[in-house]
Amino acid sequence: MMKTYLLTPGPTPIPENISALFAKPIIHHRTPAFQSIFEDVRQGLKYLFQTKNEVLILTTTGTGAMEAAATNLFSKGQKVITINGGKFGERWTKLAKTFGLNPVEILLPPGNAVEPDQLEECVRQHPDAKAILFQASETSTGVVMPTQEICRIASQAGMLSICDAITACGVFDLPMDDWGIDVLITGSQKALMLPPGLAMIALNEKAWKAHAQAELPRFYFDLSKERKAQAKNQTAWTPAISIIQGLQESLRMLRNEGLHNVFKRHDLLARATRNAAKALDLELLARKAPSNAVTAVVVPSNIKDGKQIPKIMRDQYGVTIAGGQDELEGKIIRLSHFGYCDRFDVITGISALELVLHELGHSFELGQGVAAVLRTYAEASQR
Repeated sequence: MMKTYLLTPGPTPIPENISALFAKPIIHHRTPAFQSIFEDVRQGLKYLFQTKNEVLILTTTGTGAMEAAATNLFSKGQKVITINGGKFGERWTKLAKTFGLNPVEILLPPGNAVEPDQLEECVRQHPDAKAILFQASETSTGVVMPTQEICRIASQAGMLSICDAITACGVFDLPMDDWGIDVLITGSQKALMLPPGLAMIALNEKAWKAHAQAELPRFYFDLSKERKAQAKNQTAWTPAISIIQGLQESLRMLRNEGLHNVFKRHDLLARATRNAAKALDLELLARKAPSNAVTAVVVPSNIKDGKQIPKIMRDQYGVTIAGGQDELEGKIIRLSHFGYCDRFDVITGISALELVLHELGHSFELGQGVAAVLRTYAEASQR
């Protein structure tokens, strides 16, 4: 018998009490019972996003909400600035090109966050750009972007700030209203501890004004239709009913824990993971700006096939982590520590990693990584 552990940056583990909800008989979405759930969810999402704006729920993955942002806010030929720090920053560029926009891409080396002066220079060179599209947390490299600075620069230039917070919302502080984030996006299978199938997107009044002038075609992802329907605690199209029921419970759990404590928990788990990696003589890909959602670790040079690490961890020890993507395939591994994750999940993940690294010939003393995790926890408890 082998227990399994999911430490990937999406999907993330689902709490048992939420999984149990999916066994209940489904309800119809055009009923008072669903409307009551939906109203509660709408208020919970405002708490999570830290906003007074309406947070719209779409039955799709996070990429669907990214597409909705592109089609609802722009007209063909308009220029946008995209920050490409990895696979998902690249996706902003691809979406912009697909819908006939003119993207100006800031291409960053893997593991790097954009520097504010670098972005300001791009804005000076392209004052006609309509928006800056970026990730708060670049999932493919484990980098956190300077969201508050990006939003400040966008605001000063009269541009929209469009933030993919799919692996950031509910992980670290992203106060939409206080920071002036014009558009904020997340997905269900990340910090919200749910299956894939829902995306959430919030627009402020500045963004809604841009929407009123946008001319790109849209149908299923027409946000004005959704805004009108969801104000009545309905959806424009058939929603993922069961996942919305689970969302009500996950939002209740986050509210009970308190956002400050949620952020504090994720910070502790992230620091413990990074400290373990350093204790094992492993290099972090994101050295300057690591994300509290996922830690990307460079595969040691003496291990020729880095893809073996996640494979052996999964097949022999039941611990599923993620590898690198595209040019980082086989070069990094990614361990997540967000959502339904606690201190002992990190210990399990690091233990399995130590066993696999030892098997593949990486030189270190067994137990050093786990000891670093325990020291991190002990120091935190003494504060």
